[in-house]
Amino acid sequence: MLTGLEIIFLILSIAEFIIGMLGNVFIGLINCSEWVKNQNISLADFIFTCLAISRISQLLALLFESLTLGLFSHVFSTYKLAKPITLLWRITNHLTTWLATCLSIFYLLKIAHFSHSLFLWLKWRMKRVILVIFVFSFIFLIFDFLLLESFNDLFLKAYIYDNSNLTLYIEESKTVYFETLILLSLTCLLPIVLSLTSLLLLFLSLVRHIRNLQLNSMGSRDSSTEAHKRAIKMVMSFLFLFVFHFFSTQVVNWIFLMFPDYMIVKFITLLVYVFPSSHSFLLILGNSKLRQTALKILWHLKSSLKRENLLHLYRQISQSLFKDNNLTRKL
Repeated sequence: MLTGLEIIFLILSIAEFIIGMLGNVFIGLINCSEWVKNQNISLADFIFTCLAISRISQLLALLFESLTLGLFSHVFSTYKLAKPITLLWRITNHLTTWLATCLSIFYLLKIAHFSHSLFLWLKWRMKRVILVIFVFSFIFLIFDFLLLESFNDLFLKAYIYDNSNLTLYIEESKTVYFETLILLSLTCLLPIVLSLTSLLLLFLSLVRHIRNLQLNSMGSRDSSTEAHKRAIKMVMSFLFLFVFHFFSTQVVNWIFLMFPDYMIVKFITLLVYVFPSSHSFLLILGNSKLRQTALKILWHLKSSLKRENLLHLYRQISQSLFKDNNLTRKL
C-alpha cells in the first residue's frame, strides 16, 4: 500500500515528465517536419533536434526510475535493474550535457563579436568546431561508459551483496567506489566549463553591444537594444539552469547513494527533472520560428475552445427554446 508521500512523489514525477515531454516533443516534431519538407536543416535546428531527442530519452529514463522508486523501491536495489537504469541515465545525461555545450558554443560563435584572431578563426569554421566537439563527446562517452562499468561492479560488491556485515573487503570496495564516483563527477566538468565560458563571453559581448547602441542612438528603447536585452535574459536563464542542473545532479548522486532508503532523498531526485523539462520552453521562447509556431497552435486551440463553447451555448439555448415552445403548446 502506497503512503501519502509516495503518492505525492509519483504525481510530481509524472507532472514534470509531462511538462518536459510537451516542450521537447514539440521541438522535435517542428524541426523534423521542416527537415522533411525542405530536405535541408540548419545547424541550430540540428542541435535543437538532437537535444530534444536526447532529453526525451532522459525523461523516459527518469520516469522509469521514479516509478521504480515509488512503486517497487525494494526491486531497485537489485543489480539486474539498478545497472541498466544507471547506464541509461548516465548516457542520456552525458548526451544532453554535451549537446547543451554545443548549443552554447554555437550561440557564442553566431552572436558574439570579438576582434581576437582566435575567435574569428573559430567563427569562420563554426560548423567544423561544432562537429569536432560533437564527435569528441562520443569518444568521451566511451571512457565514461568504461568508468561506469567499474562503478556498477563496485556498487554490487559494496551495497547489494553485503549491506549489513561490513567486512574489510567491503570497506575497501566502498573506498574505491567513492573514488570512482569522484572521477565520474569530474568527467562532467569539461562540458560545464566550456558551456559556462561560452555563455559568459556571450553575455559580455551582448552587454558591450548594448552600451554601444545606447551611446550611438537617441534613446535606449530602440528595437535593437530591446532585442539584445531579451537575449541577455535568455543567456542568464540558460546559465542559471545549466549550473543548477550540474549541482543538483551531483547532490542527487551523492545523497542517493549514501541514504537510498530515506523518502526525502526521493523528492530531491525530482530536481534532476528541472533542466530537461524547463530548458525546452526557454529554447522555444528564444527561437522565432518555434515561438511563432507555438503561438499559432495556442491560437488555434483557443479558437477551437471558443467554437466549442459557442456550440454548447447554442445547444443549450435551442433546448431551452424547444422546451418553452412545448410548454406553450400544452398551455
